[in-house]
Amino acid sequence: MNRLADLYVRRRVLIERCEVQRADLASRVAELNASPLRRVLSGGAAVLGSAAARGGRHPLAWLVTLFGLALLRRPRQALTLLAWTRTALTVLTRATQVLGVVAALRRRR
Repeated sequence: MNRLADLYVRRRVLIERCEVQRADLASRVAELNASPLRRVLSGGAAVLGSAAARGGRHPLAWLVTLFGLALLRRPRQALTLLAWTRTALTVLTRATQVLGVVAALRRRR
């Protein structure tokens, strides 16, 4: 019976320790959510809905955002980059089509 009582006491101590850790984590998360930077960054996502909020956590979305902010002050360079990207995509599309035709011709032989 003494062993069982010791186990109950140990269990109670562990549960109390878990509650303390849970409260500490909850306060840290609340502190992060109250951050002004967090509010600014998630402000647009809250208006657009939950899909936008999930996209805000995506690393590629952050990369595109940072890239856009870098080009925001340089509209001329941004338009040049856009034109080059469009040209590269057009050439890539045409090359893919030509390779498809060549592959189809090789299969016929």
